[in-house]
Amino acid sequence: MTVVDKTTSGIRMKVDGKWLHLSDEVVKKHPGGAVIEQYTNADATHIFHAFHEGSSIAFKQLEFLKKNSWDPSEDLEDELKKRTDKSDVNISTYDISVEEEKKMVASFEKLRKKLTDDGLMEANERYFVFKSISTLSIMFFAFCLQYLGWYLTSACFLALAWQQFGWLTHEFCHQQPTKNRQLNDIISLFFGNFLQGFSRDWWKDKHNTHHAATNVIDHDGDIDLAPLFAFIPGDLCKYKASFEKVLLKFIPYQHLYFTAMLPTLRFSWTGQSVQWVFKENSMEYRVYRRNALWEQITIVAHWSWVFYQLWLLPSLPIRLAYFAISQLGGGFLIAHVVTFNHNSVDKYPANSRILNNFAALQILTTRNMTPSPFIDWLWGGLNYQIEHHLFPTMPRCNLNRCMKYVKEFCAENNLPYLVNDYIDGYSLNLQQLKNVAALAQAR
Repeated sequence: MTVVDKTTSGIRMKVDGKWLHLSDEVVKKHPGGAVIEQYTNADATHIFHAFHEGSSIAFKQLEFLKKNSWDPSEDLEDELKKRTDKSDVNISTYDISVEEEKKMVASFEKLRKKLTDDGLMEANERYFVFKSISTLSIMFFAFCLQYLGWYLTSACFLALAWQQFGWLTHEFCHQQPTKNRQLNDIISLFFGNFLQGFSRDWWKDKHNTHHAATNVIDHDGDIDLAPLFAFIPGDLCKYKASFEKVLLKFIPYQHLYFTAMLPTLRFSWTGQSVQWVFKENSMEYRVYRRNALWEQITIVAHWSWVFYQLWLLPSLPIRLAYFAISQLGGGFLIAHVVTFNHNSVDKYPANSRILNNFAALQILTTRNMTPSPFIDWLWGGLNYQIEHHLFPTMPRCNLNRCMKYVKEFCAENNLPYLVNDYIDGYSLNLQQLKNVAALAQAR
């Protein structure tokens, strides 16, 4: 074993019971980008297996690191056990003992093996070919409606197509459809950047971090929505600039205007995507610099066909109406899904020991939507969010079968299985906002 000096830069993490030292060079070459840094000084075993299932290259690299890792002279295990949580408004404590945690981790390993043996982790190319063709058909139908003069109806179908392409891009980025990761990446670039206008690399950077540290403060960017919204008391301290202090005056009413803001999500994500792709050339992670040109070309191509389509419409009022309905409609169809599963559940402190228990992290920070055939289609399988977070490479079509196994795992390990109808879950989402709104009102 190669022993690395303590002063060597880089990060340390635990995988398969072994502490590894990753140099700065290794970290910056990580194909997944910055998400690797979320598990500095923590146990990354399950998140590694969740993200890299089916990747022979990733496991070969892991074996190389195991043979050339840093042998720590200090006991990082004791440091992990000392981490304690402090509860607050919308913030829970992780109080599972180390002994219980070890049993739960072992139980989760058995669950993963069971699902693999039963074939639930296998790719299903035929299913995703069908989903791709059917979603392309929705977009083509929208174009046909525009050609026939049904302009506003066309805008509604285009909004639906963008939502459905969002789910498909999500699945290709998670390497679900095929075991060919390069093919998955190419298709996600086409569906995500060109057809939908969301940068694939921007989304991966944002979403993979969300998966790695779901609802963990200062890690998960999806719960940091300041200055428009505040989900935890600490968010109220971020309003320092003059403009932000003005916005702080609206936070006591955030639970009232939250719903009205959902349709703007598409503007937010497309705007962030444009900013991202034109900064990729100078980013510190090699994967982003390598992809920059194609990211930029496909985003420019997306907006080229969008504005050409608007130019084909007969008048300015119709163009404005078409743009508003398609963009805001697409935003709402995505936002009402992505804000349901995690915003309605408590968060955990930045240094919480929950990062060492992958299964508990995902189960305690995620809420499912009650399934039905229609919801399964409209939500793109994200109504099975617990199962998806535990096994992100599992194809969408297998999540319903996986649900039974996960419910059994939760019962055996005294973990809650959170699932609600939409109205109940959304009300809990608003309650989280209302809790912090009350704090802002009292300041």
